[in-house]
Amino acid sequence: MTSEWIKFTDLLSAIVDNRGKTCPVGNSGLPLIATNCVTGTDLYPCYDTTRFVSEETYKTWFRGHPEPGDILFVCKGSPGRTSLVPNPVNFCIAQDMVAVRADAKKVYPRYLFAALRSQVVRTQIDNMHVGTMIPHFKKGDFDKLLIPMLEMKAQIAVGDLYFTISDRITRLRETNKTLEAIAQAIFKSWFVDFDPVRAKMEGRQPEGMDEATAALFPDSFEESELGLVPKGWKISSLAESCSYLKRGLSPKYLEKGGVLVLNQKCVRDFSIDFRKARRHDNSQRAIDGRTLEVGDVVVNSTGVGTLGRVAQVLDLPETTTADSHLTIVRAGSTMSPAYLGEWMQKNQTLIESMGEGTTGQTELSRAKLGELRLLAPPSAIQLEFSKIVQPLKSKNVVNSHTSASLEAIRDTLLPRLISGQLRLPKAQEQIENALT
Repeated sequence: MTSEWIKFTDLLSAIVDNRGKTCPVGNSGLPLIATNCVTGTDLYPCYDTTRFVSEETYKTWFRGHPEPGDILFVCKGSPGRTSLVPNPVNFCIAQDMVAVRADAKKVYPRYLFAALRSQVVRTQIDNMHVGTMIPHFKKGDFDKLLIPMLEMKAQIAVGDLYFTISDRITRLRETNKTLEAIAQAIFKSWFVDFDPVRAKMEGRQPEGMDEATAALFPDSFEESELGLVPKGWKISSLAESCSYLKRGLSPKYLEKGGVLVLNQKCVRDFSIDFRKARRHDNSQRAIDGRTLEVGDVVVNSTGVGTLGRVAQVLDLPETTTADSHLTIVRAGSTMSPAYLGEWMQKNQTLIESMGEGTTGQTELSRAKLGELRLLAPPSAIQLEFSKIVQPLKSKNVVNSHTSASLEAIRDTLLPRLISGQLRLPKAQEQIENALT
């Protein structure tokens, strides 16, 4: 059982705090990690930033910098979100967060990280929020935050288990990013750079392509409204190429039951996070044909910062729809879902730029989205592209399921391990059983 509770500050050897100051930023240099880069679920911070600092600013402006193994702690916006600092440290931290350094003589650093993510500690943080519009956790309250402590041997076991599971989740997600990068590289080669066509023009066999597939490509270009394109390939609008292009519904939300509803928070890094979906009461408002299908692409269509983000539906755990802040795009008979998904990902920057309205009310209409012009390769070429890409997508789905299972197991076991209700051998057995 937990033997004692210790003040958070008593377990720390250092706090790196740059809050309240906005440092000079530019378009290149070292990434400046902001609070949105600390998800609270990923092991390390993401690099979802467009702000960078120069080497001179890095050396002279900051009070201090995180070191490998430190814990990033968000103080404002989403107080209590944490992530580990990787090795090497290739970023700076912005205001509204701190980096805390565990005193290894008093607490095992990985255990402290796990404890900060446990529900018992998160509940304390939630209860100490100040502010309503933008909640924040005051650094002065760090000494009021209590950490449940175990004997050092148990701390090491729990901390290492939490880290190991989290690390595997991270590697699965990184693998998925690699799989998607491969799909995008093939898309770019075939449908942007037109490498097979250029090879045939030069009398060469297209690299990495069998003769039957190479025969599907022409050996010359022609002028079009999109510039030079392979001879015979058509130009179409997104609306003409799709069988469905509509906004989602305005949900009547439920706490439990109902139909799963995707929202803007579910769309990130070209993938869908079903954990952030909500529930709709279909008895109060019918879905009216807005059920999502595998292969659909959803587009964030309102707001600032997230407008234009796209993600393809690769798997549906249950009947799912989308809310009115998303546009659902479905390939038509002349376009493969694989081609549509990669095309929209490739053109996300263009889609992001199409928002209209004031700074705080930017919106992307489905009509404007539907006007986008795109190259429509012959169906036979799209089919060959799908044959290559689909196994990558299938592996992505398997990895996502494994990652979700590991995350659920980790978060279920953690409070029981910290409280001493569950011993490590039993926890490891449950993990193995869940993954077989």
